[in-house]
Amino acid sequence: MDTFSSFFDSQSRSQWNYNTLKNFRQISPIVQTHLKKVYMTLFCALVASAFGAYLHIIWNIGGYLTTFACFGAIIWLHSTPPCQEQKRVSLLMASAVFEGASIGPLIDLAIQIDPSVLVAAFVGTALAFACFSGAAMLARRREYLYLGGLLSSGVSMLLWLHFASSIFGGSTALFKMEIYLGLLVFVGYMVVDTQDIIEKAHLGDLDYIKHALTLFTDFVAVFVRILIIMLKNSAEKGERKKKKRSD
Repeated sequence: MDTFSSFFDSQSRSQWNYNTLKNFRQISPIVQTHLKKVYMTLFCALVASAFGAYLHIIWNIGGYLTTFACFGAIIWLHSTPPCQEQKRVSLLMASAVFEGASIGPLIDLAIQIDPSVLVAAFVGTALAFACFSGAAMLARRREYLYLGGLLSSGVSMLLWLHFASSIFGGSTALFKMEIYLGLLVFVGYMVVDTQDIIEKAHLGDLDYIKHALTLFTDFVAVFVRILIIMLKNSAEKGERKKKKRSD
């Protein structure tokens, strides 16, 4: 927690004004062009993911099959040489469609309970992504890459928590810990992955498809957890209203 708090402290100490927001001098023009391609590809992947969720709502296709298909498309993408750009873009979009279909049941549930929760979760995720990714761009190069080790430990803790809940039975406290810790970890990855992409681009790695996939994974992971938290809060409010009416 101290490591994460140091991130916010360093940002609050910096002078956030209009000139600061224009300060991209540490990012070369080549890297800036690369980032534009990354974020444009990320936007297209999010649209494809929304289309996948729509397909689930229509045909109820989301489940283990689409999850495995998503992993298969990602593995296929990583094994495809960078020179086959069109094929890799198609694989990225296919993995995004399958990912959207996989989280389709959760989105369908949100629509049935309260559609405004779905919109609020997406807007909240987009704002968090813009803020933390922008902070990583404006910070000094490699300033937050040290968080990678801490975040990897957080992912390991999430895996152990999920493993323990599947064996010993899940409890409400364990579920909340898994959701909130996962949210904290993947928000941190938004910062680390953005700086990692910038650093790799400075070193000559301009694979915008792979970098867009990394940010897409972070975005979806944060969105799912925010949506679950908001759905849980909405359900608890509904139960309280029912109790008040019954009383």
